[in-house]
Amino acid sequence: VVVLMGAVLTQLFLGGVKAGQFFLTLIITVIASALALSAESYRVERLMAYLDPWNPEHVYGTGYQLTQSLIAFGRGEWLGVGLGDSVQKLFYLPEAHTDFVFAIWAEETGLIGAVAALGLLVWLLGRIWSVAWRAQQNGHLYAAYIAIGIATLFGLQVLINVGVNIGLLPTKGLTLPFYSYGGSSLLVCCAMVGIVVRIAYETAAPQPATEVSYA
Repeated sequence: VVVLMGAVLTQLFLGGVKAGQFFLTLIITVIASALALSAESYRVERLMAYLDPWNPEHVYGTGYQLTQSLIAFGRGEWLGVGLGDSVQKLFYLPEAHTDFVFAIWAEETGLIGAVAALGLLVWLLGRIWSVAWRAQQNGHLYAAYIAIGIATLFGLQVLINVGVNIGLLPTKGLTLPFYSYGGSSLLVCCAMVGIVVRIAYETAAPQPATEVSYA
């Protein structure tokens, strides 16, 4: 919901919606999110654990995943412990192959590998934005907005997943595109990239000349 709503708000903003309407929608979204967060006790507990995961009340409870993830980052140091030599993935860090795969990658490849992985994702986002910009310059506004929406979906997933892994955001349960295990996630990501490739092809192809009849 967070990712989809973020993509919708981005589309509204770039689509030229009036500032008053945009900020009104943004305020309503923030209020609704706060109400949804406080409606269930387990959500509040997860937020409290995020703010202080090392608290003895949280470290073996709602904050367990985050503390184990931070331990994985600490073990990785600069160059990592080596591919396949992660200790945290041996049932110390839950969901190590999906939500917290970035922490395991950082443990095995270190800071250098983590930066390289993020660099590839940033490069992908840059390419998608360049396709969207070219489509807009050529007058293909619909295609441009689709590419922007796809870039926003990818970007928010990366931002939230990495933020959760390093403790900057509460645990969300979101996959990291092209890294997390899961056939449905990989399939949808590949489909979105395929759409962008088609947009790049359509906007790069010369437009057929229209014949004008004077009869």
